[in-house]
Amino acid sequence: MADMQLAHMVYFTLKDDSPEAIQAMVQACLKYLKQHPGVLYFSAGTRGPEFQREVNDQEYHVVLNVVFDSKESHDKYQVAADHLTFIEENKAQWAKVRVFDSYVTS
Repeated sequence: MADMQLAHMVYFTLKDDSPEAIQAMVQACLKYLKQHPGVLYFSAGTRGPEFQREVNDQEYHVVLNVVFDSKESHDKYQVAADHLTFIEENKAQWAKVRVFDSYVTS
């Protein structure tokens, strides 16, 4: 698996679900989490309220999607100063955080 890409998907449920709080979280993701070595793909955004099928999870406000070139890059990201600052500055806003890490191919 060492040569596989690693997808890091994070779903944030916020204590304050106001549009302002949601946009502030998206902006924090963009500020602190976008520019890391080994990132092949990055996006941060919001749950679309129009997605109402039974299979659509409605329990989150902000999503972070990052694909790393390797597990090694992912592991370095986890302890990077910007990532740790992001957590410290924003964790008080989180009611729930779910993380899904997976090996993927392009």
